[in-house]
Amino acid sequence: MKRRKGKGIYILPNLLTSISLFAGFYSIVATIDRKFTYAAIAIFISGVFDMLDGRVARMTKSSSRFGVEYDSLSDLIAFGVAPGLLVYIWALKSYGRFGWLAAFLFVACGALRLARFNIQVDTVQKKHFLGLPIPAAAATIAGSVLFYSWLGYMSGFKTVLMPILIYILAFLMVSEVRYYSFKEMGFFKGKPFRSTVTAIMILVIVFIEPQLTLFAATFAYVLSGPVYTLAMRKKIILEDAARSKENQAEQGGHR
Repeated sequence: MKRRKGKGIYILPNLLTSISLFAGFYSIVATIDRKFTYAAIAIFISGVFDMLDGRVARMTKSSSRFGVEYDSLSDLIAFGVAPGLLVYIWALKSYGRFGWLAAFLFVACGALRLARFNIQVDTVQKKHFLGLPIPAAAATIAGSVLFYSWLGYMSGFKTVLMPILIYILAFLMVSEVRYYSFKEMGFFKGKPFRSTVTAIMILVIVFIEPQLTLFAATFAYVLSGPVYTLAMRKKIILEDAARSKENQAEQGGHR
């Protein structure tokens, strides 16, 4: 019975990863059929199950090397290839070779981001991610597609902004900018009732105007990394300056 239970626990997070992979593959199919809104929604659905598989693995203590590798391969397809193809056909195709090269740069930086995460997952990426996580980068592209459809614009405005956004996201994924990981959230662990109410309120806000709120949330998270990194560097500089003043004062006192 214990052996069967153990095998069942290991199956559950991998099953959630498979659902995330399925949603990412459907996003590719929807993009080919030029159903861009469905493709963007599928990327968000994939992101939800990608968060669930990690949390379930940690809660049930069923993490494994196989699960980590399978999750990374799934992420590369769902959050690398799927949004890369989506942004190319949706906004970058008119640029020709430069368009698909920009989309490839996004996929390549996403793959590098995943490889770096796998070798640093047990060291520097507990409370913070080093570089923009690839699911967040994919969600930013998907949120842009939904927001554009919500605005109802039929012009080529997207062809101007999306290449810039793609290069920014690619750079942030392989950068040293730190992002909050949401893995250790004391508020949700210590206050389950309030956390449940907060989660319900967030869902209500999202469903009021999902295109707008998802777009705003993804861009806010993208901007949070540079802001947090600059704030931390400024804090370190001020602390170093304060220490140097204290050392100078101590040396003057000894004299």
